[in-house]
Amino acid sequence: MHVFLTGATGFIGSRIVPELLAAGHSVLGLTRSEAGARALAEAGATPHLGTLEDPDSLRAGAAQAEAVIHCAFDHDFSRFVDNCEKDRRVIRALGAALAGGDRPLLITSGTGIGAPDHGRLATEDVFNPHHPNPRIASEEAGAEMLAAGVKVVTVRLPQVHNPERQGLVSPYVMIARQKGAAGYIGEGRNRWAAAHVTDVVRLYRLALEQGKAGERFHAVDEEGVSARDIAEAVAAGLGAPAVSLTPEQAGAHFGWLAPFMGLDMPASSAWTRQRLGWRPTGPGLIADLKAMDYSAFG
Repeated sequence: MHVFLTGATGFIGSRIVPELLAAGHSVLGLTRSEAGARALAEAGATPHLGTLEDPDSLRAGAAQAEAVIHCAFDHDFSRFVDNCEKDRRVIRALGAALAGGDRPLLITSGTGIGAPDHGRLATEDVFNPHHPNPRIASEEAGAEMLAAGVKVVTVRLPQVHNPERQGLVSPYVMIARQKGAAGYIGEGRNRWAAAHVTDVVRLYRLALEQGKAGERFHAVDEEGVSARDIAEAVAAGLGAPAVSLTPEQAGAHFGWLAPFMGLDMPASSAWTRQRLGWRPTGPGLIADLKAMDYSAFG
């Protein structure tokens, strides 16, 4: 397939490119810069200049493709709600270009949307319309496009990691460095699901090749890594203490990250593994945190 890929120069997307090419697909990669265009060309993809803020550029890219993988997201979490609404608009624009055919649109969401309520295991068959995570906007837009006849497939992400980046854990490390302590709330028993980036990109390809309209897949290796375990690994890497904080102290310590820090977000991928034959093989989140060069956060 000829695939239009948003986020093609990002942490996940830049690794999806070689995964797709190795499987015999071709890639039209969205980029906002000439430097990104050069990087995509060097990787064997065709660059497409555009931005998430320009729906015409998105529709033009999708119109040229046999499938779309949308994994771009504006990761300025200080504007998280606004960026989730932007993602809603992006999915609508991409879906409009694919309406009336069977070309797949893979969208990206978070595993938390599959949790029936706080602390319960998220599964692929659940869509919680009352979930407080603003990222629900992505799946609401996907459902809208699905109802309009677009072949929408959803990939839900946990904390995606390697030794350089780890989802929300990366800004957590920066805060721990600034504060001189790696904090967790209470006993730190709340959990975050996780998966290595190499396993995640393989799942995107499998979902592209095998996914059916309306299916949701969880890119989850570890169902839940505790906040305390994360804090202790980061503390060891920084040479700083791991400290328990009260909920009242969380805002001052974590800033914009505080609302996320108490969330208990375990997630299963049992159905995804059975449906796609996906078997994660990458290292776990704690292993990658132990392998990280913490001097990069200086």
